[in-house]
Amino acid sequence: MKRICLLIVFIVLLCGCQSSFGPRALKNTHPAYNQVIVNTLDQQMLLNLVRLKYRDSAFFLNVNSVTASFGMGADIGVGAEIPWDFDQDGVRLGDGRFVEPNVGMSYSQSPTISYTPLQGEEFLESVLTPIPIEALLILTQSGWRIDRVFAIALERINDLYNAPRASGPTPPEEPQYKKFQRMLELLNQLQMANLIEIGPHLDVDKNRIVMVFIEPDPDYQSVIEELKSLLGITQESNQFRITRNFLDYIEGEWDVRTRSMSSILYYLSQNVEVPEKHKKDGLVTITKTSNGEEFNWDEPPAGTMLKIRSRKRGKPDNAFVSVPYRGAWFYIADNDLNSKSTFTLLKQLFSLQAGQIREAGPTLTLPVGGG
Repeated sequence: MKRICLLIVFIVLLCGCQSSFGPRALKNTHPAYNQVIVNTLDQQMLLNLVRLKYRDSAFFLNVNSVTASFGMGADIGVGAEIPWDFDQDGVRLGDGRFVEPNVGMSYSQSPTISYTPLQGEEFLESVLTPIPIEALLILTQSGWRIDRVFAIALERINDLYNAPRASGPTPPEEPQYKKFQRMLELLNQLQMANLIEIGPHLDVDKNRIVMVFIEPDPDYQSVIEELKSLLGITQESNQFRITRNFLDYIEGEWDVRTRSMSSILYYLSQNVEVPEKHKKDGLVTITKTSNGEEFNWDEPPAGTMLKIRSRKRGKPDNAFVSVPYRGAWFYIADNDLNSKSTFTLLKQLFSLQAGQIREAGPTLTLPVGGG
């Protein structure tokens, strides 16, 4: 009877466990899946930057869905044994029947992950189309530094060039960027002093985007004058229209050429640190200065915002994200907050430009063994 009572207690407890099994499974697995997906997408983006440095093909897989099935089972039974052994006098041995409860539990997890390649005409059109000015406006108004956004997403403002030849495979000659770099420094000073605003301006017949210097502080008047001089602006007004109108320039406008997502990836790939042996083996293009020396890609605007390091032996311990490629490890250091910020901005730009397309093509579904 004691064993039967224990069996009843076990059944009651098992029913309680099953009622809370689903919430517990979700609580224990959701953070793990979330973290793994984030890490995987970070590694994919870094890997594609490294590939472009070596002039290899970039490729993106989107995690389309994650489905996990959980199961919990229990076996409950009662076994009975009646001894039939007798002595020589015909007296039955043993003290009677035996009743034994039998219990068992099982747990299973069967995750299934589906991947969709980002490819096809729609994807190519998306990554090759220049980023809309409105998208950059959203970023600058959502807390991003204007110099960081402009450093990677703009190729030109008026006659100031931000390394346009770096928008593709590594060029052999050093790019043009120094005046653009100085302009970014001045814009950052004005933004930090809350003296600059970018936003839509409702015109009589159409909407337009303008940049305004708000109540210029006398202490920053020299900064504004230098900025105007760099941009070739002579008018006294402190309100400027931002356009793409390079072919029909109007005095006082800021004519900009934005990069496409593909161009941004190529531009940032120039900041991948390559092992010396790979340079000697001719695996990458070595950019030269006018003096014939190796150009330092840390100097252009993108180089001041992102640094991808490399090492030949062993996975780095202090990496925010790292990937192995061509016998070396490439990574962004965990304490390099500047590079981590730019890497996050890159992912947001990619989501804005290429992440909203309809997914097409075959889907790769991988069942993962349960455990």
